[in-house]
Amino acid sequence: MEDRLLGFFQQHHVIVQALVATLFAWLLTAAGAATVLFTRRFNQKIMDGMLGLSAGVMIAASYWSLLAPAIEMSGGHWMPATVGFLAGGFCLYLVDKILPHLHIGLDVSEAEGIKTSWQRSVLLVSAITLHNIPEGLAVGVAFGAVAHVVDPAQARHVTLGAIALAIGIGIQNFPEGLAVAMPLRREGMGRFKAFMYGQASGIVEPGAGVFGAWLVLSMTPLLPYALAFAAGAMIFVVVEELIPESQRDGFSDFATLGTLTGFTIMMILDVALGGGGGSP
Repeated sequence: MEDRLLGFFQQHHVIVQALVATLFAWLLTAAGAATVLFTRRFNQKIMDGMLGLSAGVMIAASYWSLLAPAIEMSGGHWMPATVGFLAGGFCLYLVDKILPHLHIGLDVSEAEGIKTSWQRSVLLVSAITLHNIPEGLAVGVAFGAVAHVVDPAQARHVTLGAIALAIGIGIQNFPEGLAVAMPLRREGMGRFKAFMYGQASGIVEPGAGVFGAWLVLSMTPLLPYALAFAAGAMIFVVVEELIPESQRDGFSDFATLGTLTGFTIMMILDVALGGGGGSP
């Protein structure tokens, strides 16, 4: 299985690799949203556990797939990773203050960002879209790093690490699509329309992935900064959105177990496929 995945990706340019990987992640967002085609309600406890799982995956990916390689690429120096990490978090902070969006379970009067007349459905999609951008960027940058590897053995290592990241992001995208579509369906929106809104939240990932790969191909010195930037942006999303949402409905212990499970899954994926991180 590992060799088949590797063979498939290595026969294409890294930008195509990033596009395929992020399309996979978007398809899993659509798969989560497709749940509304069959039911109008979803167990809130399970939903909170899945949001916790998403948080755990993103925390683990931020370290093993992004920060650790960024530090290694810098020869063990902490400065590029620090600058990139804080810049990523600050960038998401600014977007969070500007982009109108609504977190799951809140009234439309509690929408964040610039005041707008957007409908509740659009605000919910906007909230999930906000953190799909750094996810797509992270996958794109990881695949872009492959182009800077000369040694075939190291290229295999870096490619598998990027694949592991894409799989992890895809896994945690499933509950994100569900988290948009299910509240809309519960409020009376038609099945197909709720599905379309849910899958639309992940459609930005392929574009962000291609941009990330192009960026590090065009500006090689930015690679460690770009990896750390994606990590900082994802950690901002985890702390500002995913963890609070998973703890809001009284199932905090179950959501915490979900976070531990997600972290473990991503850790296993990265160590089993990518060898625990690495640099070109």
